[in-house]
Amino acid sequence: MPLISVLTPVFNPEPEHLSEAFKSLASQELPPGWEVEWLVQEDGNTGIARKILPADERISFGTGRRGGVALTRNLALGRSRGQLIKNLDADDVLTPGVLARDVQALDVHPDVQWTTSRVLDLLPDGSTVGFEHDPPAGRLEPGAVVEHWRAHNYRLPVHPTTICITRQLAVALGGWMGVPGSDDTGLLVAASVVSVGYFSDQVGLLYRKWPGQVTAHADHTASDEWTVRMQLIDERAEALATSTLRIP
Repeated sequence: MPLISVLTPVFNPEPEHLSEAFKSLASQELPPGWEVEWLVQEDGNTGIARKILPADERISFGTGRRGGVALTRNLALGRSRGQLIKNLDADDVLTPGVLARDVQALDVHPDVQWTTSRVLDLLPDGSTVGFEHDPPAGRLEPGAVVEHWRAHNYRLPVHPTTICITRQLAVALGGWMGVPGSDDTGLLVAASVVSVGYFSDQVGLLYRKWPGQVTAHADHTASDEWTVRMQLIDERAEALATSTLRIP
């Protein structure tokens, strides 16, 4: 049975946000024959996610020693069983139909190995704000994303937290990059160098903006660490671009 695995790392999650993430996942309609599993992976071992979420056979809970979000995502990847791997952060919301669109894009275009979607920021008052510079819908050829990223001070043209990626490619690249922040950027940039991607201009995610999110902390954009992260992601992309690794 075709399976898509949705991975969600959690650490002291906001109960209301995690519950909304679950509702957005549970309401998804998949193409005929497809099923979904939700890997809720705790960064630590408090069991708090089990107390928040309802009993549901689609949910697989996991715990582990503290290691940060990238390692937590990768532990979920290791426990997952799906041919496709979809990211969902614990404070974000999937929009109706996004999983079906991801599956379809990867099914209709055999050479496409990953997808991303249009994103709206979800503000505390419930309103949403979009972006002005989304790329056209369709294929993202190898090299296009990283070229834009380099030319725009390391700002991606697509949102990395929306990625849906083939298991083969995710594992070949080592999963999410082991850096303190921007681990999803590291995976997307690497994937974009060695394989064809696809961008859906239909909104696939509501990206919650709130004081508790990791990217809102000053440490996330501290200049010294941010520069090192971007340089390492860039160097990795260049190494992949000049290697013989290609995912058909």
